[in-house]
Amino acid sequence: MTLQAAMALSNGCSCRIGPSILNADLSDLASECKRLMDCGSDYLHLDVMDGHFVPNLTFGHPVVKCLRPKLPGVFMEMHMMVEKPETWVEHMADAGADMYTFHYEATPHPERCIRKIKEAGMKVGLGINPPTDVSVVLPYIDMVDLILVMTVNPGFGGQAFISECLPKVQFLRDRYRNLDIEVDGGVGPSTIQQCADNGANVIVSGSALIRHNNPREAIQFMRNTVDEAIQRSHLER
Repeated sequence: MTLQAAMALSNGCSCRIGPSILNADLSDLASECKRLMDCGSDYLHLDVMDGHFVPNLTFGHPVVKCLRPKLPGVFMEMHMMVEKPETWVEHMADAGADMYTFHYEATPHPERCIRKIKEAGMKVGLGINPPTDVSVVLPYIDMVDLILVMTVNPGFGGQAFISECLPKVQFLRDRYRNLDIEVDGGVGPSTIQQCADNGANVIVSGSALIRHNNPREAIQFMRNTVDEAIQRSHLER
């Protein structure tokens, strides 16, 4: 893993911002990814949807494999909104993915999937949907690198932020100071303060960032907001 890739995870100690490219110009995806990285992003968040776990259909490992040589050193997180996520682990590893984040709800055997991802040489993320109780991830905290708390129902970009999901983030942060906690869905400059105050430090921003007239400014604003919240939290310990 490159230095830039290694820096995309922080053990809960600093902010990491990853644009979701779902609503970017997919006809010129490599250029869009480069543009967003040049604006100050820490990593890329790629939404993989199979039309079964969620109703939408996006792209798979062939696209990732094409992107990899065009984005050397860029940390790529695969957000696998798919049924039977263990099926695609080797394909994504071969394509050059750095992190494989799957949903607790998508498999009856999360621990097996976690083990398979690690054996393939990737970092592991475990996500939960808005209706899912946060307690289900607790047995797996020590096995994964990141917990993803969805703040919209997965499947489509541009949805409204569900603030009722944030107590899950606070619950995790209160118990796991060094855990990377990611939020995804409706996150942008207008909602980042709520996310930061509840303890999220890994930020996925899609439509709010892609459509912003100054993505660099938006990324810096979100980073400052999260880093300030982390600093306050450290002072309060």
